[in-house]
Amino acid sequence: MIALLRGILVEKHPNQVILDVGGVGYDVIVPISTFSKLSDTGGETKLRIHTHVREDALLLYGFLTQDEKNLFEKLIGVSGIGPGLAIKILSGMDAADLLTAIRRNELERLVRIPGVGKKTAERMVLELRDKLPAPAGEEAAQAPPSLSALDEDILSALLNLGCARPAAEAAVRKARAAGAPDSFEPLFRKALELVR
Repeated sequence: MIALLRGILVEKHPNQVILDVGGVGYDVIVPISTFSKLSDTGGETKLRIHTHVREDALLLYGFLTQDEKNLFEKLIGVSGIGPGLAIKILSGMDAADLLTAIRRNELERLVRIPGVGKKTAERMVLELRDKLPAPAGEEAAQAPPSLSALDEDILSALLNLGCARPAAEAAVRKARAAGAPDSFEPLFRKALELVR
C-alpha cells in the first residue's frame, strides 16, 4: 500500500491534487485543511497517504500531517462513514475543534458539518469519544497516565474478550496498583478479575 508520496505539485483543487512522483502523476483526494496549507503548484510536496481499495477503484487520500491521517482513519472506522464523508467532515471542521466536539459530546456542532446528520454525529461520539487523544489545550491532569507496552497488550486482550474500553483501562491500572507481577499472564488474570 502507498503510505507516503513526495513529489512536485502539478495541480491543486479544493478537494484534489495531482502529485508528480518520478514522472507518474498521482491523483490524491485531500480535505480543505490540507489544500489550504499546500505550497503553490510547481513546488515539492509531501503527503501522508491512506490507500483505499474498492472493487471498482483504488483511491488515494492525502494529508499533510500524520495526526490528520490518523483522525481520517478513525472516522472511516465508524459505521456509516466512508472515506468521502470522512473527507467532508475534516473539511467542515478544524481537526482540533472536531476532537473537542466529539470528546465533549457536542452534537449540535457536529450536525453543522455538511453530510452529518444527528444519527451520524451520535455514532461518531459513541464510537470515537474514548479512542481520540485529548485536544490541545485540555489540561494534562485530566488525562490518565499513558499505558506501557505490556499494559497496552493486556488492554487489547481485554477488549478482544468484549470488555468496554473504559472498564478495561481501569482494570489494568487497578491490577498494577494491586502489585500484580510485571509479566503478561499474571497481570492479565488480575485485570480480568477486576473488570468483572
